[in-house]
Amino acid sequence: MSSLPAASQRDEATRIIGLQTQFSADLIGLPIVDPQLTWQITSERPDAVQLAYEISSVGEMGDVITSAAVTSADQIEILASGHISKGREVRHLRVRIATQYGWSEFSPYATFETGLASGSELTGESIGDASSHSEPSPILRKEFQASKKVAKARLYATSEGIHTLYLNAIPVTEEFFTPGWTAYDDRRTFITYDVTSLVQDGGNCISAELGDGWTRGKLGFMNMYDNYGKNLHLLAQLEITYEDGSKDVVASDKSWKVSSGEIQFADIYDGTTIDYTKRQKGWQLVGFNDSAWAAPVIYPFAKETLVARTSTRVVKVDEFASRILDSKNTTRTLLDFTQNISGWVRLTVDGKKGDVVTIRHAEVLEPGPNLHTAALRTAKATDHFTLDRDGRHVLEPKFTFHGFQFAEVTGPAKFISAIGVAISSANERRGFFTSSDARLNRLHQNVVWSIADNMVSVPTDCPQRDERLGWTGDAQAIAMTSNTLFKLGSFWRNWLTDLWVDQKRVGGVGAVVPDILSKQPSPGDGGWVITDRAGWADAATIVPMAAYESYGSAATLKQQVESIRAYVESLSAHRKGEKFLPEEFQFGDWCDPDAPVDQPWLSKVKAQFVANAFFANTVQLAADTEALVGDAAHQKKFTELAATLKKDIWEHFGQEAKETTAGCSIALEFGIVPASEKAAVAKILSDMVIADEGKITTGFLGTPLILHALSKNGHFDAAYTMLMRRKVRSWLYQVDQKATTIWERWDAIREDGSIHKGEMATSSEDQPDASMISFNHYAYGAVIDWVYRNVAGIAPTTKNPGYRHITFAPRPGQGFTYASADINTPFGAAGISWEIVGDSVLSAKITVPFGSRAVIDFPLSTNSVLRVNGKTVSNGVEVGYGAYEVTASAPSIAAFKVAG
Repeated sequence: MSSLPAASQRDEATRIIGLQTQFSADLIGLPIVDPQLTWQITSERPDAVQLAYEISSVGEMGDVITSAAVTSADQIEILASGHISKGREVRHLRVRIATQYGWSEFSPYATFETGLASGSELTGESIGDASSHSEPSPILRKEFQASKKVAKARLYATSEGIHTLYLNAIPVTEEFFTPGWTAYDDRRTFITYDVTSLVQDGGNCISAELGDGWTRGKLGFMNMYDNYGKNLHLLAQLEITYEDGSKDVVASDKSWKVSSGEIQFADIYDGTTIDYTKRQKGWQLVGFNDSAWAAPVIYPFAKETLVARTSTRVVKVDEFASRILDSKNTTRTLLDFTQNISGWVRLTVDGKKGDVVTIRHAEVLEPGPNLHTAALRTAKATDHFTLDRDGRHVLEPKFTFHGFQFAEVTGPAKFISAIGVAISSANERRGFFTSSDARLNRLHQNVVWSIADNMVSVPTDCPQRDERLGWTGDAQAIAMTSNTLFKLGSFWRNWLTDLWVDQKRVGGVGAVVPDILSKQPSPGDGGWVITDRAGWADAATIVPMAAYESYGSAATLKQQVESIRAYVESLSAHRKGEKFLPEEFQFGDWCDPDAPVDQPWLSKVKAQFVANAFFANTVQLAADTEALVGDAAHQKKFTELAATLKKDIWEHFGQEAKETTAGCSIALEFGIVPASEKAAVAKILSDMVIADEGKITTGFLGTPLILHALSKNGHFDAAYTMLMRRKVRSWLYQVDQKATTIWERWDAIREDGSIHKGEMATSSEDQPDASMISFNHYAYGAVIDWVYRNVAGIAPTTKNPGYRHITFAPRPGQGFTYASADINTPFGAAGISWEIVGDSVLSAKITVPFGSRAVIDFPLSTNSVLRVNGKTVSNGVEVGYGAYEVTASAPSIAAFKVAG
């Protein structure tokens, strides 16, 4: 690397356009850790390269810390050591870089504000009332004085249950369901709010509403209450710093008052009942007469479990106007919001005092038209509002969310309008795709929305029925695709932390995280303790590696390395000296469409093969993790174990694996097939797919792998045959059926228009309606990873992750005339846009961000000529930062036949 330029030498043509830490920019109250900085660069000099960087920060008092310059070309997760040292610290970080032309200007600031050093710094008491689940929500209030000019005010808060906090009747945040769902037994989060602008001179009122949430509300498909506790209570601390340097603290304690108001019932599954005639008008304001209110009940709170919130916030991400489908009945209005969302309806009505307005929600309609609510199982998904006056009202529920596209409004009040409010923790888009095929574009949007709808505090299986749990199998299946579409690094790190926390508590990696199943009774064994199951528990290795590949996040691997080791050792011990894992219940290739309709775990591919294949893959990922962030001893141990497992699995299960599409796909993608047999096995897989006209014959574990298994072995014709199929059991069949999200079962709506009943053989007296049918399950949306990599032709490489090295490898299918994809990588915007010009030229524009390199790998025939910016080059040419025009004459186009 070249010697560094002099400190006075300036490169004014190079700028840092984006500086970020490991946390979302909208979070404050962060842990007391070193910031990890990632930055993006632009330069007018195409040959400029980063030679070094220098980090500086400014504190609240204007003090400056400048680290020594570091000779390095790295831009991802750079530790800013020595800049953060304590709680309640605010530092504004910036960075500049040196190129061979000189030093850039410093970047814009990225602010890093720490919160409490520990939960013990919350000096107050946790306060609530004596209510039980499904009873009116507690409301709390406290008046206080601020007699001086306020310089800064921070409110630190957590709760048993979920809370909404107000200062002088104004909500302190626009986020929902605070403090979120974590592994509450061992890890709870506190949130820091900047309320400086809300504290007024003189008298003030701090107030709160509490909801059942995940703590004591109905939770899990066994519909159990009180899973984490029976009481709701708030632990809060407002710290006010005045301009003269003095401070005041207002903490939750017995001096507060407690009562109840209009929220008579609030449950995540069932909905909200709000009776405005019971509203205590003005209770959030100074001067309200609370003499009839009670003293709060003081509850113990395990403050030692508290950590700073680091995950992305649940916020509004979009709104959808409604379309009236049926209003012939004056007391019923049926609405279509055009998109299946997680959220609720903001309803405007004109009514009279005492009118009751009811809103029911559903994903699809039955003939009539009527809401299809059978898929909700016991979840009522219904909001009730009682009006307290004559006139116009705007109605929104509290402490609940629904998965829905359709809603039915009933009651005597006149319907005026309705807006669908969509919420998500996936609140920052990263990847964008379009093509000449409108159906594929709609499929892409369906996957975007299924991910957004199922990222509400934790990655859920579905947002509508009595479940909404963090199923690990679904999460690992969608991890790579979700990372391409959204910026979710801190979201996954938070969830993986809980995976490890519960893994230690329960003794294995759960089927859901947080592991609520271990708390719920089941017939025969007293609890749903389902750990270390193939394809589900493997989220422990697959999700961290997906974060590494997508974001270049070695920090995620470092965080999870102990969890990964423990998981491998647990599986190894489970063999009890044998070659293979024992035969036992496995989810298998869940929802194989050829399995018995009521027994989705009975897939065609043998469950024991699936279990051992995923075991081998997990061990290989563990070895790869050790090579990156672990130690040589573990790397050697896991590498040798992976090789042995793969050899033994193929010898024992290989013949049987070749009999199913899932078996072939899993064996190929996990490197279980010996190199000498890969071509033959891939041909078997391709022949099966072509013979089935692309009909999908795989479930949750096989489907994310099958197109990759085909294309990596040269069978693009079969891959496109499956991708573009339009008959039932295909992705595009759902699009043709007007789906706006991804279904749980391929035939959720049958060709005759009837709705799948979702039969399950697990029905019992305790759970008589165990149907399983969802119209918003993201697992099968993993296909979009393949679409970005092959239809558009953009992908990161595992050896140089985070788009340090990009592969531009479009593989157009017959009939496609253009496609494009753009991804906001850690290095900046990367993109490809290609089109077929005439009948014989593939023309593309490619963007490589500063700090990245890329390989151009186009589909050439024997007569092709490849040119980059007008120059003839060989396929596989590597390029650096810049914009490129690429043409390939006589390209190879994948031919395929569309069934449907």
